[in-house]
Amino acid sequence: MSSRRVPFSVLDLSPIVEGGTAADALRNSLDLARHAERLGFHRFWLAEHHNMPGIASAATSVVIGFVAGGTERIRVGSGGIMLPNHSPLVIAEQFGTLESLYPGRIDLGLGRAPGTDRRTAHALRRDADVRADFFPQDVAELQGYFGPAVPGAVRAVPGAGLNVPIWLLGSSLFSAQLAAALGLPFAFAAHFAPDLLLHALDLYRSRFQPSAALAQPYAMVGVTVIAADTDAEARRLFTSQQLQFVNLRRGTPTQLQPPVASTEGLWSADEQLGLESTLRYAMVGSADRIAGDIDRFLEMTGADELMIGAHIYDHAARLRSFEIVAGAPAHHPEPQPFPVVGASSRI
Repeated sequence: MSSRRVPFSVLDLSPIVEGGTAADALRNSLDLARHAERLGFHRFWLAEHHNMPGIASAATSVVIGFVAGGTERIRVGSGGIMLPNHSPLVIAEQFGTLESLYPGRIDLGLGRAPGTDRRTAHALRRDADVRADFFPQDVAELQGYFGPAVPGAVRAVPGAGLNVPIWLLGSSLFSAQLAAALGLPFAFAAHFAPDLLLHALDLYRSRFQPSAALAQPYAMVGVTVIAADTDAEARRLFTSQQLQFVNLRRGTPTQLQPPVASTEGLWSADEQLGLESTLRYAMVGSADRIAGDIDRFLEMTGADELMIGAHIYDHAARLRSFEIVAGAPAHHPEPQPFPVVGASSRI
C-alpha cells in the first residue's frame, strides 16, 4: 500500500437535481465549497458545459466569482474552460478580473473539447471543430495576454502581468504532450475517460520541458469518489451517477436523478459494460474501503494531487461524502510549494 499523502481538491458541476432549480444548484455549490474549505481541500473547480439540463455551471467564470466571493482561502478555478468556445482575449480579461478580485486564489484550467454537441457549438458562434485544431495557438495567445504589456499590442485589462496559473486538461494524449511541451501542470479526466490515463501520465512526465511556470511535472487526476457510512449506502448513492451516464450515452441528458435501490432492468447488458469501463476507477464505499482505494490509486498513478467529483442527489449526503474523503490518510491538506521557476506562488 502507498504511504504517499497528496492534496485533495473538488470538481463540481453544480448539479441540478430532479425537482430542483439552477438557483438551488448554485447555492449548493457555494455551500459545498465552504464545506471543502473547512475540511482542508486545496482547490474547488467548476466545469463549462452547455445545453445540459443537469448542469448549472455553463457561465463558468461567473460561478467562479460567486464561489470565490463566498469563501476565504480555497483556490477556485475552472476544470475547465473549453477554449475553442471563446476568444483567448475574453478569457484573459475574465480571469484577469477574477485574479484582481481574489488575488492568489484563481486557477485557469483549459480544455480542448467544446463541451457540448455540434448544434450547441454553433449557437455559441464558434466553429468548435476548427477552433480545436488551433488549440495550441490559442493557449499561446492566452499566455501572452497574461505576460507583461507590450507597447502597441492588444492588452488584456485586467490580465496583463498577472500570475494566473494555467493548467491543461485532457482525456487523451494530445493535451498531455502539449502540457509537457509548454511546461504546464496537467490534469487528466479519469472520472469519465479512463482508457489512456497511465499512457498520458507517462508521456507528460517523460517529455516535460521546464518553463517559467513550472520547474518539474505536476499531474493531477480527476476521479469519482462516493463515500457514505456504509458500503451499501454508498452503492445506492452511486446509482444517480450511473443513471446520468446512461442517459447521456443515450443522447437524452437529464437532471440528476434520485438514487434507486436496484438498477435491475434500468439499462441493457451492453450499457452495463459501458458503465463498468467508463467508471472503472470510481471509488464507492465506506471510509475504510475508500481509504484503501485511494491508496492503491495513488500508488498506480503517482498523482501529485487528486481532483474528486461526486454526483450525489442529496446535498447533505454529498457533504458527508467529502467529509469522509477528507479523513482518508492519504489526504495532505497542506500542499507543497508549487515547483516554479522564478516565482514563489503555489498552485
